[in-house]
Amino acid sequence: MLKRIFLFLVTNLAVIVVLNIVLRLLGIDRITDAQGGLNYTSLLIFAAVIGFAGSLISLLISKWSAKRMVGAQVIQQPSNPTEQWLLETVERQARKAGIGMPEVALYNAPEPNAFATGANRNNALVAVSTGLLNVMDKDAVEAVLAHEISHIANGDMITLTLIQGVVNTFVIFISRVVGHTVDRVVFKNENGYGPAYWITTIVAELVLGILATIIVMWFSRQREFRADAGAAQLENKEKMIAALQALQRSAGEAQLPDQMAAFGISGHIGHGLKALFMSHPPLEQRIAALQNA
Repeated sequence: MLKRIFLFLVTNLAVIVVLNIVLRLLGIDRITDAQGGLNYTSLLIFAAVIGFAGSLISLLISKWSAKRMVGAQVIQQPSNPTEQWLLETVERQARKAGIGMPEVALYNAPEPNAFATGANRNNALVAVSTGLLNVMDKDAVEAVLAHEISHIANGDMITLTLIQGVVNTFVIFISRVVGHTVDRVVFKNENGYGPAYWITTIVAELVLGILATIIVMWFSRQREFRADAGAAQLENKEKMIAALQALQRSAGEAQLPDQMAAFGISGHIGHGLKALFMSHPPLEQRIAALQNA
């Protein structure tokens, strides 16, 4: 866990440092005008570049990074009947959903889970854990695969990336407006920026970042309902309900690395305020939504 968090922080820091150097060379980082007031156009451009960069880079390397985070092995040539069946099932569902054939991969994990990722609908990856194949029958696995195919067909990875980029932009923009206001109005600083600007900006980014995460996770939960409904259309409602019930029986919490949690069939469990930060709705809510559809 510590190693993963360390690598995540270092990667993001490297992106920010490189972007700041590029923006400084281009002159876009000058967010104050000649009179010391905010240049909102420059600030918005700066915020948008920084805000979208991380999410877009993550999307572009999503397949590559996902394979390495979970150790997924793409099925190039089926080595047994199960792998052959997986390829045939995904191909049939992808054709029915009107998308290109995704790569299909297996990864070793005792927890039942699967995820889909990729930069576009015709260049995606569907990965299945060995635990999923051990716990579920073929009908339930078909439903899980259909759920992941629905994520791809709905363009969920791209949409989530864009939403993350938009909220990042507003967080960066608003936090710097707040920092500038405090520095100029409260502390009467007229030359450059003093410590009040940087402290206020960091605090505002943390607070607004929490609120932004709630918005992104709300969307993530809604897309799970849509993917469940899509799976019910690709296969049938009973298969999808049975798959979700199987996840309930297997402790309900199928773990993926934090960076991949939003893309799995099942996510972390949360109650109270913690539920606002969950990428997936509770399984009982998803089952009820299908039963009432």
